[in-house]
Parts: sequence; structure tokens; C-alpha cells
Amino acid sequence: MTDSFAGQTVEAARRTLTARLKSGAIDTAELDARILVGAALHLDLSGVIAAARRPLTSDETTRLEDLARRRLSGEPIARILGLKEFWGLPLKLSAATLVPRPDTETVVELALEMLRAAPDRGRRLRIADIGTGSGAILLALLSELPEACGVGTDISVAALQTARANAVRLRLAPRAMFVACDYAVALSGTFDLMVSNPPYIRSAEIADLAAEVRDHDPRRALDGGADGLDAYRALVPQAARLLAPGGALVVEVGHGQSKEVEGLVTAAGLTLERPPKADLAGIRRALAGRKLPP
Repeated sequence: MTDSFAGQTVEAARRTLTARLKSGAIDTAELDARILVGAALHLDLSGVIAAARRPLTSDETTRLEDLARRRLSGEPIARILGLKEFWGLPLKLSAATLVPRPDTETVVELALEMLRAAPDRGRRLRIADIGTGSGAILLALLSELPEACGVGTDISVAALQTARANAVRLRLAPRAMFVACDYAVALSGTFDLMVSNPPYIRSAEIADLAAEVRDHDPRRALDGGADGLDAYRALVPQAARLLAPGGALVVEVGHGQSKEVEGLVTAAGLTLERPPKADLAGIRRALAGRKLPP
């Protein structure tokens, strides 16, 4: 690798790394360089600024070279750090989990809206997050709903271990439990809210995804089958059975999938109360159905 960091000051190394990342066609080169220098030095941004004029140590040089190599190979920053913020919560990641994305916060927003629109049940809310991965959606909701409890399911035991560890770190573990199963097949009882960000990429389109997603997110969490709807066909009927009267299902959907998923939701007997909720890019990203009382 050219332009070694050896002997450089912290600020010079940051500039060198920025130039490398730009030459590697990484759009967020300046931000990524600041983050990676901080990670190599075990410093936050203010610490990096304070240390700007001192030379890197030998160990720091080695760590920064390794981080630079990984980023230039296409590994996402969140994977390199093993951490991603979602809904203001720092979540640990693993190879078995998706990197939570800002678009998915739309699911949390719509879920909270659906709860506010529901009649007061006079009892503790019960939530299920189907395909929980890192636990992002479930833990975001529990952080907003101090009287709620929830369960996250995933077919991956490794993903559930990550989610459970996140619940412990965020002090939400007493109100969260995790179950290994395919979608909701092992759940029983009733739930006031069910949420999911299922795999919805069409199988044939996975090869065309950005390398950061295609090469680093688990394929099982991406692949929605030939038309991208396999997961919804499984989980929507399960949710309709498990929802309490007045309860709501909120799911993330891919670009252009909202009408088809709405059809599956209504076919399962749930009512569409409102149009899908758009993300910041204007894409219909989350939709909800409610189970009306008999």
C-alpha cells in the first residue's frame, strides 16, 4: 500500500487516508477517514483533534493500515467498527445480522403511530419483532415504550445472540426475550404490535446490489425469493393469527412492493387504516394493517 502512515502526525495520516479513500471512489472519504483514525487511536473526535500534531505510534500505524485496507476492499464502516446507531441506540453487529439502516426507522415511526391510534388497552403492551437480527426495531420500540415487553424471533441463533447482547448493553433485557424459529411459528398468545423488516430483495437482483450490502450482509436476510415476497407470504398470515383484536402489524417493504404487500395484508383479514409511510427519500417504506375486533 502506498503512502504509508509511518512517521506521520495524526492530522497528516487523516489527510493521507482521505486521499486514499477518494482514489478508491468512496463517496464518504472525509467522514470515513475521521472515523477510522479515531478507531485506530481509540479516541473520539475531540480526542483526535487534540492529538492532531503528535506522530502515530507503531501500533497505531499498524491498526490504521489494517482499517484502511478493509475499507478500501469495500467493507462498510459499520462492519469495521462492529457498531451502528439506530434510533439513537448504539447496536453491536455480527456477521449474522444486517447493518440497520435509517430507512428502517420508518417502521418504528409507523408502529408508534399505530399504537397511539389504538384504544387504550389498560394492560402491558406485548410486541413481537419477526426476524429481529440485531434487535434494532424491537429495542427501539422498547426504548420508547417503558411499559411494554417484547419478543424477537430469528432463524439464526447467532443473530439472536447479538440481539440479546444488545438488549443487555441497553438495559432492556428484562423486557426482551428472544426465540429461535422461522418467522413467528414458535410464538403463542396474542400481541398488540408485530413488526418486521423481512428479506425482500428479488433473488435475481442481489448480484446488482452495492458491494457493501451484497458482500457483507447475510444473504438470508436479503433474499426474498423470485418476486421478493416470500417472507410476507409466510409472516403476514402468522401475524394475523397472533394479533390481539385492535393490534397492528407493521412491515418494511422494498421499492415498488407496497401494493402487492397490501394485498397480502388485506387477504389475511387485516384492515389498512392509512397509506404506507414514506422514508426520507420519498419511497413507500413501511405499511401497516390492523386486526379489527370481532
